[in-house]
Parts: sequence; structure tokens; C-alpha cells
Amino acid sequence: MQALPLRRWLPPYLLLFAGIALLLSLSELQGYLRRGGTRPWEPFLWEFSSLTLLALLGMPMYRLHCALRNRPWLQQLAAHLLGLLLFWLVHTGGMFAIRFGVYALASVPYEPGPWRSVLLYEAGKDAVSYLTIQLLCVGLLAWRRDQHRAEELDRTRRELAEAQAARLADQVQPHFLFNTLNLIAATVHEDARKADALICDLASLLRQTSNAQQRAEHSLAEELALAKPFLALMQARFGDRLRVSMDIAADAERVRVPALLLLAPLENAIKHDVALHRGAVTLQLSAHLRDGRLRIELHNSGFAPASVEGGEGGLGLRNLRQRLQARYGQAAQAELKAQTGGTCLRLELPA
Repeated sequence: MQALPLRRWLPPYLLLFAGIALLLSLSELQGYLRRGGTRPWEPFLWEFSSLTLLALLGMPMYRLHCALRNRPWLQQLAAHLLGLLLFWLVHTGGMFAIRFGVYALASVPYEPGPWRSVLLYEAGKDAVSYLTIQLLCVGLLAWRRDQHRAEELDRTRRELAEAQAARLADQVQPHFLFNTLNLIAATVHEDARKADALICDLASLLRQTSNAQQRAEHSLAEELALAKPFLALMQARFGDRLRVSMDIAADAERVRVPALLLLAPLENAIKHDVALHRGAVTLQLSAHLRDGRLRIELHNSGFAPASVEGGEGGLGLRNLRQRLQARYGQAAQAELKAQTGGTCLRLELPA
């Protein structure tokens, strides 16, 4: 496990000890005043001198705990007994050094009491403090292990999403590439300019798909740039039977989305609707930001396949949901609904 950055843990660590010292000082002040004390700063000096040394000793104690956690229990016991002795000596000596120094600066006599009683009293307190700090170290290490596991899980999810994106690209290319090449072959003798445009669209699609495989995510604008040559090829294939309209907000184009997010839904809409529908079908793609979330909707005006009526969709939708789950967890949604005269796929992602 990597150590937490100093700037991340030091401020809350110091604030914790300062808060404890302040609360103990205020509590001690009430008793001090009831006993007739005349210098209200004394309780604050007593508690802050003790807690300051505890805060400074807490850091090497944590390192000691980490160094001993995999050792045999007898070695741990011996090391902790020695650590307790050093803790008592350093804490007690440093605390009284601070107090005597402040009292000397204030020209006020300081009489802590009989030293034997004082040292025994401090030894008992330090034993409790040492045990408490060690228990806190156990809790902190457990929290760090959970954080480490969460980071590993998040990294695994991201790698899975990238692998799924690569697999998606491998699946998309072969089965439309054959049809596209046949379309170009049939067009080249009838309309050379159209065939040339189709070749350019195909080259752009293959190049951008290959580039997208190298990245886990990119902007929605880049995703649309990948989808447009694909739609151009499909429109050339189906002619007037396929109409495409887009309504993309400018702020939505800047949102980062998983690479190859839209290619499979667009392909499925064409394969399961346009290819099977005798009339003209309109695909409407929209993207807008709402309440810090990106909403993408793909409407088609054909008919709803039976798999859509149950809301589950087919294999493509299940793969899409798995990708979103791997990357965003429960923060993303993919919903497919039948509607009058077609279907609507709605995606919601954190923006």
C-alpha cells in the first residue's frame, strides 16, 4: 500500500489533537476555577503540552506498528514493551520541559507535586495512551487496506471497460466491413464520386475506431466524429430508407464518455429496425446536460422488436450496461423502451 501524502493526512491529524486538547482544557478549567485557581491559562498549558507530545509521538508509533504487524507475537510484545518505556520517558520528559519553560517565562513557580507520585501517575496515563494509539493504528491500517482494495477494484473495472471497448471494435468492424465493401464494389461502376466518398468514410471510420481502441474515454464530440462516417456508410447502403437527425448541445460535446459508446447502439438500431423495415426510418440522436448528468437519447421511428417490450433488450444492450457498470457503477443508467412507432434508448452518465 502506498503511504498517504503528507498534505492529505497532516492537517486533519493536527486538528484532531488540537480539538481534543481544547476540549480537555475547557473541562479542566472548570475544576481549576472551582478550586480557586487564579491563572486560567494553566489548564490550557497542561493539556496542550501533553497532547502536543502525543501528536508528535503518534507518527513514529504508527511506523512501529506497521513494521511489527507481520512479526511473531513474542517479538511484537517485546518491541511494544520497549516502545511503551520510551514513550513514557519521552512524553513525560518533553511535557514537563515545556511546562517548566513556560512557567519560567511567566516568572511563576511550578510545583507538580512529589515526583514519585507524579511519575507513577503519568506512567498509568501513558500506558492507556499508548494502547489507545496502537488501537487507532489497527483501525487506520484496516481503513488503508479497504482503500487499497477499492482502488484495485476501480482499476480492474477500468481495465475491463477498456477490454470491452476493444472487443466491441473487433466485433463491429468485420460484419459491416463485408457489406460496405460490396456496396463500394457495386457503386464504383455507377457513380465513381460516390464510391470515392464511401471509401473515404470507411477509411475514416476504421482509423478512428483503431484510435479509440487505444483510449478508455474521450469527449462526446470525438465519439460523434466516430459515429458520423458509420452513419454516412449506412445511409449510402439504405438510401432514403434511413434518415438521421442530431440535436447535440455544445456543453454536452465536452463531456468525457467511454470510447465506442454509441457505435453499437447505432448499429443495433439499423440492424434490427432499418434493415427489417420496408418504409423510411428516422434515427434521432440527442445529447444534453441536466443537473450535472449527461443524457443521451437515441430514438428510431421503426417498430419495436419483441425483446424491447420486456425492457431488457438484446446482447448488445447487456454488453453496454456491463461497460457502464464497470466504469460508473450505479451512477450510470441504460434504459431501452418501446414507444409509439419505434424505440428509445436513453443513457445517463455522470458529467
